[in-house]
Amino acid sequence: MLCVRHIYAFALRRCQFRTLSSDTLLSQLNSCTTEDQVFDLVGKNKARLSEKHVGSAISRLWKFQRDKSDLLRNIDFVKNHSQFLTLRILAENKIEFMDNDLLVDTLYNVLRFTVEAHDSLVEELVMEAWRRLERFSLPTLSKFAVCLYEQQIYSSPLIGKIADIVNMNLDSIQDIRVLSVLMLSISGVISQSFRERLIQKAELLLETVDFIHFNQARRMVQFLRNVGLTYRPLLEKCNKVFLKNHSQLDLENIHLILGLYRCLQFNNTEFQLVIKQKLTETIYDCINPVSFTSLFAALGPMAGPEVRERLIATALLMAEEFNCRQALVVVETMEEMECRNSHLIQKIASLLHKYLDKYNPVELAKITKALVLLHCHNAELYTKLRRLLVGYLQVNVVPRDISMLTRVLSMLPSSQVDEVVINRVDAVLSQCILSDLSSFATALVRWVRHGQSHQQSTSGPSAKLLQKLSNCGYQRLQKASDLDLLLVELRYISGEWFEEILVEETLNTCQRLMDQITWMNVLEFSSFLLKTNYHCTPLLDRIASVAVQHINKIHPSGMYAILLPFTILNYDPPQSEEFFETCIQHFSSHLGCFEPHRLVLLGYSLAVAEYFPPALINAIFNVDFLAKLDAQLETLSDTLNWKVRLRLMELNRAVCLECPEFQIPWFHERYCQQMQHKGNGSTNTAQQQIHRMLGEILGGSQYAKVSVLTPYYYGIDFECILDKNKKPLPYMDQSIVLADLVQWGPDIRLLGKKGLPPGAQRIAVEFLDSKAFCKNSCHLKGKIAMKKRHLEILGYQVVQIPHFEWNSMELSSKDAWMEYLKKNIFETK
Repeated sequence: MLCVRHIYAFALRRCQFRTLSSDTLLSQLNSCTTEDQVFDLVGKNKARLSEKHVGSAISRLWKFQRDKSDLLRNIDFVKNHSQFLTLRILAENKIEFMDNDLLVDTLYNVLRFTVEAHDSLVEELVMEAWRRLERFSLPTLSKFAVCLYEQQIYSSPLIGKIADIVNMNLDSIQDIRVLSVLMLSISGVISQSFRERLIQKAELLLETVDFIHFNQARRMVQFLRNVGLTYRPLLEKCNKVFLKNHSQLDLENIHLILGLYRCLQFNNTEFQLVIKQKLTETIYDCINPVSFTSLFAALGPMAGPEVRERLIATALLMAEEFNCRQALVVVETMEEMECRNSHLIQKIASLLHKYLDKYNPVELAKITKALVLLHCHNAELYTKLRRLLVGYLQVNVVPRDISMLTRVLSMLPSSQVDEVVINRVDAVLSQCILSDLSSFATALVRWVRHGQSHQQSTSGPSAKLLQKLSNCGYQRLQKASDLDLLLVELRYISGEWFEEILVEETLNTCQRLMDQITWMNVLEFSSFLLKTNYHCTPLLDRIASVAVQHINKIHPSGMYAILLPFTILNYDPPQSEEFFETCIQHFSSHLGCFEPHRLVLLGYSLAVAEYFPPALINAIFNVDFLAKLDAQLETLSDTLNWKVRLRLMELNRAVCLECPEFQIPWFHERYCQQMQHKGNGSTNTAQQQIHRMLGEILGGSQYAKVSVLTPYYYGIDFECILDKNKKPLPYMDQSIVLADLVQWGPDIRLLGKKGLPPGAQRIAVEFLDSKAFCKNSCHLKGKIAMKKRHLEILGYQVVQIPHFEWNSMELSSKDAWMEYLKKNIFETK
């Protein structure tokens, strides 16, 4: 026993001596102030370096890089240094001696120096970490998860194991940084129920933690983007964090957050205005390509005309300095800005041409799409793009990638389908989801229309492949058993192939899975149904039923998506009044959670259905709100800006006509005049036929007025006036009549009689094309029904001529058309 004690004491003294000696070297490493000092110590002490020394040296080297600006970092110098190679060899040899924290820290720091994922050191560190996974603390686990995410390992058995550990320990996680990292890292492998638990935990910590760094909120928004869920309560909480920390946000993070918001279709006026002001103030400080491209990407899409011009001018001056990544960012932003500066387009196109070989397939697809939409003319560039895209297509085996490459190939000017493309598409059809099939169909249809003969288009390989595509689509729909998975496949589907070939079978499948419509997916399903333009009463009834039953579980802002199909498609579900009133009550006490533009769109949608909630109308038509709306409109895209301004005018008109008791003034006169100047006034063949026949029926062209403009700026195809005996009255001076129409007096309900003989009646004749009706029926859409309502308030008798009646077999002769018009005009009550 005494002998054993002596041996133990000797071993302890030896260990203490080694620790003391090691601590000295460790202190020296931690005292280094430059990379050269670290490398010098490593070179002189190779034989003495333990796993802790190696880990400390690598960590120290990364700290020096982290503390430098992007322009001053010299990662390649460190990575290629001979002593850094020594450290990597030593680290690989000492992995088994590293404790858990050191193991993960070493992996994290090595990856900072862009060491490839297939490097033996990285592979060994990952494998050892996998073996110890269940022994990691949650902070260590989160750091390891970051390493995997940065290696683009989004779904694998390893990520699945991490998700299991997080699932078991979720209730104990109190560190919001740890939670946000883990949420993002496992987002590709989680179930819906686990997703909901993660979101609930995130909301709880956002509400209870005192200090939250913007990076933690940013990761949570990225998580929502990754799982494809616009969950507004969590987004709004994260947005508050960004607003609170806006002074700390740099250009790169601002660009990233704005991009995430766009993906999730989330707008916040306060954040956008704060960021816009912050970015505008830094415009003169961005004097290098790195900072300028970040500024251009973040500020360009929301900038006003003057700032845009300055950004474009600076981009022109700096273009030659852009590297391949910066050139890609700039061209994508130009596409988003709908830039029409031909000099910048050509300069960036030339730059992209130079860098084209450096881009991966996804980046080439982005470049192609941007250049085509910017109307760039560069045949040589497009030729090289086509060659590269076809080359990637030939070797790719992933259906989604093949779909993407095929779609962008078809966008190229003068592009022709070839056997390589046909064969690659044919090879993967059976593995494709509906959105991929839709992309293939869109590309094939585009190719067919690029000058191929009718014979080729109906019997060639493209036509045969289109038929095979349709069969695959039918089979996939018939096998569908999960509505949520189906909605994911349908999320981005569009185009003629879907609308003409697959939409009916899709709706049949949705009806078969109708019981799976729940409060969690009802918003997405409602948006999808509206996109089909189909008047499907069973599905609409199911949406209404789910909304009424679970109204308190649905975010108030979701009422817009719920109500829109009913108002646009002009459908009242069973217990219609209960449905509309329930939705209105749910959002009326939460109007503050709506963005200004969304409140306008909601108000217009309800007006179409003849609902004018006082709280909503009063909230919109006040000076403060309209000022806030004007400020927000400056940050929106041109397309959305135009849509919101138009809807505000239409809502203003509807309130004035239908609810004069609100005493809301008509303040869109000037706007309507400007819009009128932009109108094209074109007419189709049917309208020209009707015009000629009206002249014959009424007794001459002087009895019918074409393209009439009413008070409140409704345009109608034709107008005639009948006296009390149903005799037409002539238009003596059309300009005087038009002025009379526009300047009718303030009593709206008597406008149609002003200036007319007693008992006379104005008749509005409207030709309704297919856009006025739901896709699958003769059911009139809400906007057309509202127009008829308003014209009748203005004193018109409205005659609507549906295209399916005018073009029917019954009206296949001039006499039949004439009789049809006489009956509708002269037999009106």
